[in-house]
This record gives sequence, structure tokens and C-alpha cells, in this order.
Amino acid sequence: MDDRNSAADVIAMRPFVPAKDFNISLQFYTDLGFITFRLGDGMASMHLGPFAFLLQSYDRDGFAEHFMMHLLVKDVEAWWARIAALDLAARYGVGPPAAPTLQPWGLVVAYVWDPTGVLWHIAEERR
Repeated sequence: MDDRNSAADVIAMRPFVPAKDFNISLQFYTDLGFITFRLGDGMASMHLGPFAFLLQSYDRDGFAEHFMMHLLVKDVEAWWARIAALDLAARYGVGPPAAPTLQPWGLVVAYVWDPTGVLWHIAEERR
């Protein structure tokens, strides 16, 4: 395989997302709409259709607070309606999600923090 054809051999590319309390994080992501596939104690593959990440029972001081995920969607307002209805701050003790706002780089972005401190950018391209 040469470098030009290496992408054809890729099956998946998934980041490992940390979880201080694995079961609480599993429930948080399930509430957001992810489908969970347990891979053993302290590991799960979290899916939205063909997209996925690996949730792991892992945390080191400061790691999650510097970890971000970007989710590009077709309708950020629909995602925001779901997020707002979940009352994540009260249910999970996370920072309050930030409503979608047009950013200087041209995306409309809502911000959500998970129970471990991972910041999610849920974004839509400006129409």
C-alpha cells in the first residue's frame, strides 16, 4: 500500500473519550441519542449512525478539561431543542450548555460539557 491508497484501507477512526464515572457518562451519551455497544468493563463504542467514538473509563487531572469533540450536523437547532429538553446541568451536574451562536469562523455552534468535562462543539454550517 502506498500513501495515496492508505485511506481506502481504513475501516474506522475513533477518538478515545475519557470518563471519570463510566456509568454516568454512558447514561449521558445515551440520553443525547448515542447507541451503546459495550466492549467490556470500562469501554464502550458510542454510535450515531456510522459515526462513533470509544468511551473509556479513564481520567487524568486536566485531561478531560482540555479535550474537545466536534459534531457537525445538518440542523443544530433540532439538536439544541433536544439538549435543552434534557436539562443536562441539573441531571448531571455539568456546566449549562450554550445555545447555538454564529462563530467568527462561519459555523453556528452549540456547546455541551459532558460529566467528565469534555467540551462538545455541536455545529452546523451557516446557510
